[in-house]
Amino acid sequence: MIGLVNYAKEPHSVELREIPVPEIGEDDVLFKVQAVSICGSDLHQYAGKQSWKVNYPVVLGHEFAGTIAKLGCRVRGFKEGDRVVSETAALLPPDSAFIRQGLYNLEPKRLGFGYGVDGAMAPFVKVPARCLHDVPAALALEKAALTEPCCVAYNAVCVNSRVRPGDTVAVIGPGPIGLLCAAMAKLSGVGHLLVVGTPADVKRLQVAKQMGADTVLGAQGEDVAEWIKNFGDGYGFDLVIDAAGVSAALKIALDIVRPAGQITKVGWGPQPLNFSLDQLVQKGATLQGSFSHNWMIWEKVLSLLSSGKIDPSPILNRISPLNEWREAFDEMHSGAIVKGVLQP
Repeated sequence: MIGLVNYAKEPHSVELREIPVPEIGEDDVLFKVQAVSICGSDLHQYAGKQSWKVNYPVVLGHEFAGTIAKLGCRVRGFKEGDRVVSETAALLPPDSAFIRQGLYNLEPKRLGFGYGVDGAMAPFVKVPARCLHDVPAALALEKAALTEPCCVAYNAVCVNSRVRPGDTVAVIGPGPIGLLCAAMAKLSGVGHLLVVGTPADVKRLQVAKQMGADTVLGAQGEDVAEWIKNFGDGYGFDLVIDAAGVSAALKIALDIVRPAGQITKVGWGPQPLNFSLDQLVQKGATLQGSFSHNWMIWEKVLSLLSSGKIDPSPILNRISPLNEWREAFDEMHSGAIVKGVLQP
């Protein structure tokens, strides 16, 4: 079969290669991939700019949906042909204290699809049955492939953040995760939703309006901290989601968070901060990290997707065959599209 392989750290070390169909174990399924979404982390690995260890060579892709082609002899509760999605924690140490707490997403030794083990940008991928969730009949597989980023956003906004109806929420970074965080904030009943980008994010900020943002800033290079002074009582936002990751985004978050408010950081960025965190102290604000997701979050998000309460349609801008991967990667990187889905 043909898979999209990231074979080295050097930039653009990604190509289509002939690879074997994976052998499955007793507790695995052979997962037939029918839709795999492109993540920002795939783009980072393509550019050689990721801040995590990659086990080269590796097939990219960790946001995927499809059907079960074959079951291991000990797999129960599923059958061949079932429509399913998969979580990302492909390998976990059996003695982990975090697994016992239901926090396997935070296990430092976990290995995920697309960087630690072969991912889903190929016709088939080996998946542990414990990772599987049924896809409701009402949910198209192309949208189901976005379950994983929806879960990231749900965990950041609805689990790790303190957000109540009527709260003011700002999201910095209108990439796929930022836009989905905005959708989760809207679902939570926020009073005013602000999405902040840069002049390069003109199209994505337009999508933010479609996702329910009350205000978007950054397309014209606006000074966000100055704008905040004239918003409401001038004290800032109850919750700020840093979905951009770069150091400048956290600095903006510190500037605009309300005293006793919260900053939730879900975006990755390896750059040094180069600024003081004294505002965090002075404002008595909380800085919270958010990473990945767990089983219950997946079940909740699949229910929300199938009911239409979460609609990823505005960010799903391109569905392509696998051999058009480069065009889809480039369009996402340039901001021409928000999210692309490949069909192996």
